[in-house]
Amino acid sequence: FNELKAAGLEDAEALDKIGLMRYCCRRMYVGHIDLIYEAAPFSTSTQ
Repeated sequence: FNELKAAGLEDAEALDKIGLMRYCCRRMYVGHIDLIYEAAPFSTSTQ
């Protein structure tokens, strides 16, 4: 999805191309915010 968006496709076109047709699945992609880099500094991992 992100690669298709970076290539210039609209959200609806990108979701159609990857095969997501149900609106409940589509909303998960459109509404997702990638916060891993925001939360990583607060990780309790011992690594």
